[in-house]
Amino acid sequence: MLSLTPAQIVSELDRFIIGQQDAKRSVAVALRNRYRRSMLTQEQRDEITPKNIIMSGPTGVGKTEIARRISKIIGAPFVKVEATKFTEVGYVGRDVDSMVRELVEASIRLVRKEKTEQMRQKLDRAVQNRLVDILLPLRKQKEGEDAVARRNAVINDLESGIIEEHVIEIEVQDKPVGMNTEIPGQPEMNMGDLLGGLMPKRTKKRKVPVKEARKLLEQEELDRLLDNDAVISDALERAEQDGIIFIDEIDKIAMTSSGSNGPAVSREGVQRDILPLVEGCTVNTKYGPVKTDYILFIAAGAFHLAKITDLIPELQGRFPLRVELSPLSAEDLRNILAGTDNALIKQYTQLLGVDNINLTFTDDALDLLARYAFEENEVHENIGARRLVSVMEKLLDEVSFTAGDPDAPTCITVDTDYVQSHLGLMGKDHNLSQYIL
Repeated sequence: MLSLTPAQIVSELDRFIIGQQDAKRSVAVALRNRYRRSMLTQEQRDEITPKNIIMSGPTGVGKTEIARRISKIIGAPFVKVEATKFTEVGYVGRDVDSMVRELVEASIRLVRKEKTEQMRQKLDRAVQNRLVDILLPLRKQKEGEDAVARRNAVINDLESGIIEEHVIEIEVQDKPVGMNTEIPGQPEMNMGDLLGGLMPKRTKKRKVPVKEARKLLEQEELDRLLDNDAVISDALERAEQDGIIFIDEIDKIAMTSSGSNGPAVSREGVQRDILPLVEGCTVNTKYGPVKTDYILFIAAGAFHLAKITDLIPELQGRFPLRVELSPLSAEDLRNILAGTDNALIKQYTQLLGVDNINLTFTDDALDLLARYAFEENEVHENIGARRLVSVMEKLLDEVSFTAGDPDAPTCITVDTDYVQSHLGLMGKDHNLSQYIL
């Protein structure tokens, strides 16, 4: 997926995100540059560092959604963190190095999943053989049935799924469960893992259904077949060369011009702690050291109280690409309602379809819903596309509550009359207190 062209990446994002073409183009070019860099010689790659991006715009316009969708369309380690969760070194709380450790964990999960799919056939065969060995003694032998036919009969039962709820007894490893300990500046350690390496392995018997036994045995077989050292080595390489860290809410740690002492000192301290990561340093993890020189950092924030220029100059310089996302118009809200692959209209139609409710919307009703949401954002707090959720919940509150009842209607058409009858007061109940001096 890293070989997608910028136009293809933007096209994928267009399926789920309306507008914000500048932000999509910047992210797409940054991702494509990762692929271009990987095609160069080692000497050339060492000289090219990522061009980090900072996105600004009101809440609910697509900043986080862009990051979330990126993680699904590219085959690279990705982690999203909130800047407000970190504290300056010396304060109680999470240190900024933990975002790199989370990236390593995400990279390991990604590599394990890829290698699992590569050996899927071998893994399924090993699990099936173990289940057959467990089930074979429990099956009564029919008259004239030889060992091969008996074994094939058990295999057929497993493949057909007719014994998925059958309870069997299996023997699994008894792994010690320990408490995670985290020391600021040091990698997190699991005491259970440490003790597990010192103590001999023990097993215990469990009675579980066949479908659950299959998962437990698959995990054991996976641990046996996978070369854990190779997985970790590959994951560390992927995290260093292809990793992406999305730092959300970065505006909350910016220094405002009217900032006061106290908490502001900690916010500036978090910026200073983030700076070495973005510039390039080495972070110790429990799997080994990780260099951050070639990790792509994407920061985002609303910046309605602070400005990008309120960040410390050194940190601003490490985010050379700046993209401003525009507020959503009524037309954008209309397209979000029904014009994307995961549109709200489709979600509610599918949800109520479980209770055999046939829900349809007219075009005029969608236009009116978008206008209601736009007006609410204009008059009250502008929360972007999230306003559509509150509008839809209020609109379908009665339907969602009565769905499934024997007397409830099964076919509902939402038109302008339906919208006005359920949301008629919503656009009129304006809070004018903000205009009172």
